[in-house]
This record gives sequence, structure tokens and C-alpha cells, in this order.
Amino acid sequence: MIFVFGDCELDLDRFELRRSGQPRPVEPQVFDLLAVLIRERHRVVPKEELLDIVWGNRFVSESALTSRVEAARQAIGDDGRNQRLIRTAHGRGYQFVASADEAAQPDPVAGVPSAPPEQEIRFCIAGDGIRLAYATSGAGPPLVKAANWLSHLAYDWESPVWRHWLAELSRRFRLVRYDERGCGLSDWDVGRFSLDDWVDDLETVVDAAGLDRFPLLGISQGGPVAIAYAVRHPERVTHLVLLGSFAQGRRKSARTPDELALAEARVEIVRLGWWRPDPTYRQIFVSRFLPEATQEQWRSFDELQQRSTSPDNAWRFVDAFANIDVTNLAPKLTVPTLIMCSRREPDNRFEQSRLLAALIPKSRLVPLDSSNHLLPERDPAWRHFLAEIDRFLPSPQ
Repeated sequence: MIFVFGDCELDLDRFELRRSGQPRPVEPQVFDLLAVLIRERHRVVPKEELLDIVWGNRFVSESALTSRVEAARQAIGDDGRNQRLIRTAHGRGYQFVASADEAAQPDPVAGVPSAPPEQEIRFCIAGDGIRLAYATSGAGPPLVKAANWLSHLAYDWESPVWRHWLAELSRRFRLVRYDERGCGLSDWDVGRFSLDDWVDDLETVVDAAGLDRFPLLGISQGGPVAIAYAVRHPERVTHLVLLGSFAQGRRKSARTPDELALAEARVEIVRLGWWRPDPTYRQIFVSRFLPEATQEQWRSFDELQQRSTSPDNAWRFVDAFANIDVTNLAPKLTVPTLIMCSRREPDNRFEQSRLLAALIPKSRLVPLDSSNHLLPERDPAWRHFLAEIDRFLPSPQ
């Protein structure tokens, strides 16, 4: 279902707000707030009801609701003074007062793969009250993908960066993936980011999905999370696959003052430039992740980055990633481990995979003939990756 009002569309199926046809990134609570107000536009929705529907059993203050209403107004071109779209009923609640039409979801564009009918998006609550979104797709034996960088469970299926990943893995397995805290459909308003929090979130998701034993896939910084989880729960992880991962973040792996200064500069670039409409600063990351990708893939990845989180969270992510260090945990792994990495990755990141292979007992390192951190569909290394997965993991095929 799509609600159309003014120059805006609220797409409930895609979890997307669009203005003048362009996606407008909003936090999950802001999206949910808009959905409730528009659905119930015939009445004033009390504050208590909004708090209960949007936040569930998580206790939040009324100021949190006020800030989300303000963000919702800003996203749809309204403000607290004019209140053309969202009216405040003082002491009671809020009402959506503009006219809105309901439209059915259009048929998928010819030639563009649609989201699989088996995908289900659900939510669970972490120990500290953060709401996490997770999705399952496909059938067969399970495969859990630890969250990495930025993701969006709904939009990933439209993205040429990720849709071939999801299609192939869902064809082989019952794929379980999730948006990490601070991005996608999970809560964006997060007090802290740390390796322990990310491991706790992975625990929460696999418990909510009802999994007992499963192989675990860790891509990029999802690798250290997967390593830490497998050390904590060796009885639950049957196999571990790491792609383009690392043992140490950039601060921890820096060996010279210049390397440390460069690591700090990358973090500072995100803080200062992520919010700008000009994609130049964000494309620093795109060019490192996908140096051999097409322009379409570059644009799509930039759009994914903007949709997935706020500029402040993007900065906090890269700042926290730089401090990761699992060099003491990796030697404790006891599960069969396959490590893959593109041999020509920028900044010689292949060395981090060599370090992991040296640290993890009986692991196997497979170099991939590519420069890409993430593997595009037409990269020959993508088929090599799938072939190694098929040999290493149990499969229904």
C-alpha cells in the first residue's frame, strides 16, 4: 500500500518515503509514526497510543515522540508553525490533516528482479531495548549473515550491489540477515556502538529466528562480529565464512604515524562530508568497496548509504570500526573456517585476511582475482566465491 499526499508517497511495502519521486531517508520510528498518523487521519491519535504503537514495550520519554514528530514534519515539508500536514492537539496528541489517497503497489518494472515472495521481515528486541529488524528468505539449511557496514532489508533487493547476493544465497539456503543497530529498519536512535553490542545483537537475531546450529557468513566488519560470536558460541556455529574481513580496524592496524593519520582522516571525512548532497565524500567509500564497478552500481551504493542511516550514525560506525581488534579472539576459534578476499583490494587489505588465516587454527585462505571489496555480479570472482561456498557449506543441491 502507498499513501499519496502532496508531493509525497509513503510506501508501506518498501518502507520508503519519497518526495517528488526521490527517496527521503527517515528513521524507522519516523516512518512508523507517519504510517500511523496517515492511517488514522480521521482522528487525533493520543500520545500514549503513538508511544505504544511505535515503540512497543520499550520505555521512552515524551520528548522522543516530540523529536520524531519534528523529524516527520521536516521530511514531508511541514513545520510546527504552519502544521499544514501534521497538527498538534495540545495536551492530547497529533492528527494528520492533509488529504491522502491510497494506491496499490505498481507491478515490478520489466527486467528488474522483484523481492522474493518468501522474504519475511520481522522485529526483535535486544537486551538494551534496541529494536532490530531481521529477514528470512529462501528454503533449505540455514545460513546467517552477520550485519556489515550499512544495509536496508527492503531496499537491498532493489540494489544492483546486493540483489544477486540475496538471490543466489536464498536459492541455496534459508538466508537470515538483519539490519544492525543504527541503520536500515532497525532503530537509529542508539546510545552506543561496540563490538560487544554487535555480537549481542547477532545473538538476539538468531534466537528470535529459532536457530540452533548454523553456518555463519561475515563480510567486511561483519567478520569480527562473526568471529566473536563463534568463540562465544562454538556449539552453535557449524562453519564460518569470512569475506574481505579483518582482525584489526584501521586505528589498531596502523603501524606508522602516517597510517594512523590517514585512518583518522577517513573518520573525519565522514563526520564533515557525509550529509552533503554532493556525493564526493561518500564516493570515497564507494570507490574503495567497488573500484571496478559500473556507474549504476556506484550510484546505487551511494543511494543505499544515504537511505540506510543518518550522517551522525555513519560517522559513529566508521569511528567504532576503526577500534575493532579480534587478534586475541581469532586463535580461540574451533569451527571450520574459510577465508576469502580479493587479492588486489585497495590499501592492501588482503594482508588483514592473511593475518586472520595465520591466527585462526586450521583455516583456509582463498585469494580472489579481483579488486572489489564487495563482488559485483559480473565480476569473475563472484562465481569463484559461490563455487567455494558450495564446496564448503552443506547445501540442498
